[in-house]
Amino acid sequence: MSGTSLDGIDVAITSFSESGSNFQFVQAKTYQFPNELYQSIKQLITEQQSSLQNLGRLNIAIGQLIGRSINALLTEQNISATDIKAIGCHGQTIFHSPVGEYPFSQQIADANTIAEITGITTVTDFRQRDIAAGGQGAPLVPAFHQALFSSCDEDRVIVNIGGISNLTFLPLSPDEPILGFDTGPGNVLLDYWTQLHLEQAYDSNGQWAASGKCNNTLLSYLLDEPYFMQEIPKSTGRELFNSNWLASKIAQELADLSPADIQATLTELTALTIANDIIKYAHTCNSVFICGGGAHNQHLLNRLQNLLDTRNISTTESLGLDPDWVEACAFSWLAQRTINKKPGNLPSVTGAKRSVILGAIYPV
Repeated sequence: MSGTSLDGIDVAITSFSESGSNFQFVQAKTYQFPNELYQSIKQLITEQQSSLQNLGRLNIAIGQLIGRSINALLTEQNISATDIKAIGCHGQTIFHSPVGEYPFSQQIADANTIAEITGITTVTDFRQRDIAAGGQGAPLVPAFHQALFSSCDEDRVIVNIGGISNLTFLPLSPDEPILGFDTGPGNVLLDYWTQLHLEQAYDSNGQWAASGKCNNTLLSYLLDEPYFMQEIPKSTGRELFNSNWLASKIAQELADLSPADIQATLTELTALTIANDIIKYAHTCNSVFICGGGAHNQHLLNRLQNLLDTRNISTTESLGLDPDWVEACAFSWLAQRTINKKPGNLPSVTGAKRSVILGAIYPV
């Protein structure tokens, strides 16, 4: 899994029974992008234009890196490629456009290259079939959340705070639909602002944001984004929430705000949009479980707890899976669904007309 945060490639080794139940986490590790490749991907996503030669080059480069990363973890764990049934590869999203006359979601990471380097059947391109069936193609992890985290005792919300934040509502009652959608920016703006002003990859534990003060005028400008008022199903990405979007919101009269105050305001934006959607769509839920990189931002978690008052907030660690590996595990789960010719989407989440088998298989 390589998400919108661009913080590396998460490789997870998982095991399932033949039926796809009895999930077992084996091992995982994050492999960093070489700086040149990271900068090229970031530039492509931010500028939203590229030569065909550059696009093709990056597609192969990411595929090679993913293949080598998988081989490295297998070697480290003394696991043979022949012991692996399949690879589930999300790929790197470069543009997500699920509405309009020609809806699509574009990921790059050449599966032929991955299969050739690893010698393992590779499953990829998970989103487009759901879009072809009338869905958003995202988020896809709620089906995995349902399989792994549903409770017979309580309504639950799972919140993934990656570059973009998304939530899954898992109601106790089987008569209620499972909901899932992107709430808006997660770490994408926080990381951008930190890199710009501190020359660090991220705001460790949210300490810089905690040193600043939320500016309500700027917050109101940020919240004045049509996406936040849009009804579900909905999904988004860096094609909307990026440095250009932020620059357009920092009006001239706000130019004198301290960088720390802007970071505090961006943190409040992430927390508030998540909290508002939980209150709106999952008001019966008292248990919220966080995964993704945002699970390590204590200031952000404190703001969520303050906004959600009496609701219990913890991470998916308390449910038995480290918050860093949930998404990578989800795409291994989706891959085994594809291999076994079982649907992987939830129409109540994506808005698709029906459940469909997701992904394309590249056998070896």
